[in-house]
Amino acid sequence: MPTVFRTCNVCEAMCGLAIEVDSGGAIGQIRGDDDDVLSKGHLCPKGPAMKEVLQDPARLRRPLRRTANGFVEVSWKEALDEAGARLRSAREQHGRDAVGVYIGNPTVHSHAATLAMVPFLKALGTRNRFDANSQDANPKLFACMLVYGDRAAVTLPDVRRTQYLLMLGANPAASNGSVMTLGDVRGTFRDLRARGGKFVLVDPRRSETAAWADEHLAIKPGGDLAFVAALLHVIFQGVPGSRFDRAALARSSRGLADLEALCARFSPERVEGAVGIPAATIRKIAQEFAAAPSAVAYGRVGTCQNPFGPTASWLIEALNVVTGNFDRAGGLLFSSPAIDVAKLGKRVEKGTYGRYRSRVRGLPEFAGTLPAAVMAEEMETPGAGQIKAFVTIAGNPVLSVPNGPRLAKALAGLESYVAVDFYLNETTRHAHLILPPVHALERGHYDVVFNALAVHNVAKWSEPVVQPEAGALDDWDILYELGMRLGGMRFGAPQFDRALRLAHKLRLKASAELLLDLLLRFGPYGDKLNPLSGGLSLKKLKKAPHGIDLGPLRPSRDERVAHEGGLVDLAPAPLLQDAQRLDAWLAEKAPPLLLIGRRSLRTNNSWMHNCQSLVKGKDRATLLMNPADAARLGLATGKPVKITSRVGSVLAPLEVSDELRPGVVSLPHGYGHQELPREGPGAQLVAQATPGPNVNALTDDLLLEPVIGTAILCGVPVQVEAA
Repeated sequence: MPTVFRTCNVCEAMCGLAIEVDSGGAIGQIRGDDDDVLSKGHLCPKGPAMKEVLQDPARLRRPLRRTANGFVEVSWKEALDEAGARLRSAREQHGRDAVGVYIGNPTVHSHAATLAMVPFLKALGTRNRFDANSQDANPKLFACMLVYGDRAAVTLPDVRRTQYLLMLGANPAASNGSVMTLGDVRGTFRDLRARGGKFVLVDPRRSETAAWADEHLAIKPGGDLAFVAALLHVIFQGVPGSRFDRAALARSSRGLADLEALCARFSPERVEGAVGIPAATIRKIAQEFAAAPSAVAYGRVGTCQNPFGPTASWLIEALNVVTGNFDRAGGLLFSSPAIDVAKLGKRVEKGTYGRYRSRVRGLPEFAGTLPAAVMAEEMETPGAGQIKAFVTIAGNPVLSVPNGPRLAKALAGLESYVAVDFYLNETTRHAHLILPPVHALERGHYDVVFNALAVHNVAKWSEPVVQPEAGALDDWDILYELGMRLGGMRFGAPQFDRALRLAHKLRLKASAELLLDLLLRFGPYGDKLNPLSGGLSLKKLKKAPHGIDLGPLRPSRDERVAHEGGLVDLAPAPLLQDAQRLDAWLAEKAPPLLLIGRRSLRTNNSWMHNCQSLVKGKDRATLLMNPADAARLGLATGKPVKITSRVGSVLAPLEVSDELRPGVVSLPHGYGHQELPREGPGAQLVAQATPGPNVNALTDDLLLEPVIGTAILCGVPVQVEAA
């Protein structure tokens, strides 16, 4: 069979696929592409499962309208006209902010959706914008913005060249990397150890990644800030062989004295009981990290989703800077992508933090969005600005946002709800209209977002593997058509708006590709419309089926640090102030059980649970509990238990395991499938057979960190009893 090469777009890893396709368009074997410039043949089970999603009978191919008798298919024109009319009506009757929008994770896996999003949101015109980042990455993004002065300045660990990796709250063996696009995940960590480097994992659970690490430290949930403060405490006191240079930092940064004064209060001996790591171990890690030839500290989901998410993320950045590992090979660097989507976004979307606040609870905007945890209250609470109509784009927030059942009730009470999604799920079941885009294998693909987060600079284009059915629309088409019905699509920057008008005038279906080509041509590697220059263009990229290697991460602080004088801010005021809560946290008595999440290599949120190859085998939607806690509560493996938090209860089978530290229990996210139609459009298959517990029926929409309102999903107080 002929082979088509493309990039997997299921997660952030950007693994290369080699897909066999026969002359009739039928897909055969899907394997890793050994020649891919980033992944070198690596592939996890989710890549081959793309075929199952493509062929899933439950995947929607045509628009649906909800009626009193269930969902019925309607034409694209009818659906788009009605969707536009519903959203316009809500805006005209109740004001612009009466329309809300939630943008889910899969959106960033489509260049068409990513490029259409800014002009679509401008056409929508609302301040009630929400996305998945407030459950996930915002603390890291916010910390980088304050430390380096630019929300486009997102740092990456140079894991391919470092000699010492300190990782907090991440599980790349299951996630394949997050805000750290790795490609060849296993090879990256194998090579680190082969060159004599050391890998230390800090996590309450001895996760799948712990098998790759030299050392695992079972920290208590929420202890990241205190742990890193104690590391800095030791380093400020002096470590032989360290690159900590107070005089050099005084020239290249500001706030060093404030940072040092803060960390002076948190010695390893003071924090050890609260974080669950012996003081001697903390001192050893600090000394090893500071004296390593190169070192990098990296924190991810567990760090972001705890009570000190933004502040802990700041101290991780500071640890890298103070030890001389910032803007240095093997340390913390910025990428140099062919298209820098963060810089693009900054040019067309002004403002960063606190320009406005949510109506009910007064939580701040960050990067143009509000915390997703307030969506339900903004729908329920009467008054000016109450959300009356809603749009979701590739998301299932009922299963991913705190207190999901409350959100489901709020969605059911809306005047209008339009969903852009190819599944009828626990969220979109409440929609009045569902607009399904084509599957990823039916369209071209370029990773606009994740190339900017890759640990090695590459550029890759993917051609469509199969043709969609006649009349099908992709993300760009749907968002463009909706935007035009809401007053017109515009970026707000003249050069982009001219390109948008030109693209539409030439041919709507080519608009996203034309914009992509222009961004590549005028990017740092582009040909600037001169093909003879040898620079990058979409045409050139299409001739490189395995991608183009643009080189390793490189020092670029002069281009990226935007504070006056190019100074790194080691003590941003909002985070320094928030760190004052740490004294009280250390003195608190921890609840008997704290709930954390987890993920499996075979699942990706909720939307791949119709893939039999991924859901077969043992039940993975179990509650993990340490043997000591199970014995104390009289519980045993295999028996059903009831887990209760402030907001609700769920049932799950218990799995007793010493991979969790005592006092911590764990449920996977993405489960909680509800009864949906078994026949007709959107009928569910496997997902109904494996419902699982919805962990976000337990997470608390009132439990947020106070700086930017990130949901605390790691460290939720719960009680567990026999069911």
